Amino acid sequence: MKNWFRRRDRGEEAAHALYLTAVAQARQRAFYAEHGVPDSVDGRFDLIVMHVYLLLQPLNKLALQTDRPDIARRAGDIAQALFDAMFVDMDRSLREMGVSDISVGKRVKHMAKAFYGRVGAYDEGLAGADDVLGDALERNLFGTVNPTGEHVRAMVDYLRLQAAHMTTIPEAAVISGDMLFAPEPGKGVDR
Repeated sequence: MKNWFRRRDRGEEAAHALYLTAVAQARQRAFYAEHGVPDSVDGRFDLIVMHVYLLLQPLNKLALQTDRPDIARRAGDIAQALFDAMFVDMDRSLREMGVSDISVGKRVKHMAKAFYGRVGAYDEGLAGADDVLGDALERNLFGTVNPTGEHVRAMVDYLRLQAAHMTTIPEAAVISGDMLFAPEPGKGVDR
């Protein structure tokens, strides 16, 4: 009878841990000081989005497994909870910045649309040549500044490194929320 009243684990704890991992990685000083990402609300938002996007890759891959429905459901639950955690935090952040209650919903909706746009751009960029990924990063991550070619190249290399690393994370780490980012050799970004 006890189990009947138990709430199904929807991956909130794992997702919360993953979101904190993404935020911590996005706050690495090297992105702003060495890689030219604007240290602004937009720049910080885009770095969080990029890192959440990376963490969603192995989760989404597992969620599509048809031969293992329990693993697929768990991964899908964590992926959804990670997305939700990010936007709950965005809502909270907007309110702390003094955005009115009436405007918060509109801004969060705009941020969600921006998130999906970046997902499409990063998917296309990672599947394509470096210039395609570089263009996606220039439009999004560097959207409010004019980055140098060196800055764009560094972030292309970083995103490719992390995307490749995400494919090597063991399934157990993915579904427990224990994913970490790869160290970036020589760049000062290592979590």
